[in-house]
Amino acid sequence: MKEKKIMQVGIVVKDLEKSVKQYNDFFGAGPWDIYEYGPPRMTEGTYRGKPADWSALIGFCWTGDVQLELIQPLTGPNIYFDHLENNGEGLHHVKERVENCKEVIEEYQKKGIPVIQSGKFGGGEFYYFDTVPLLGILYEISKKGVKKSIGPDRRYPE
Repeated sequence: MKEKKIMQVGIVVKDLEKSVKQYNDFFGAGPWDIYEYGPPRMTEGTYRGKPADWSALIGFCWTGDVQLELIQPLTGPNIYFDHLENNGEGLHHVKERVENCKEVIEEYQKKGIPVIQSGKFGGGEFYYFDTVPLLGILYEISKKGVKKSIGPDRRYPE
């Protein structure tokens, strides 16, 4: 972990609208940039090693240099629905931004840790690893895209 920099904490929720309001009211966390991840804006989606068209409503907010991500699954199958079914709402993953996703994927695959969900959005790419047996949560990596970022669908509070 000394060489890794966790930049995001992801939390799965049942109702994103309710949750961003609660985090805003309780912690003063905000503003929240809200996006719908899914086709056609999200491409090359996978779930457990197979192509998958899944979608989720996602809210992002910065608290210092750590990003909070609230995730409401919309259509599946996806690892967010899996989390709700198995654990209910709560802590889902931590994320590290990396320069070379392919190298990191190969490193973890050599250790027997597979990618269980992935996709591309806004020119960036993201990959979740099945680290629950080791860490109790999932581990995500991403690479920021070189294309201009896609702006949020909306913001809370407006």
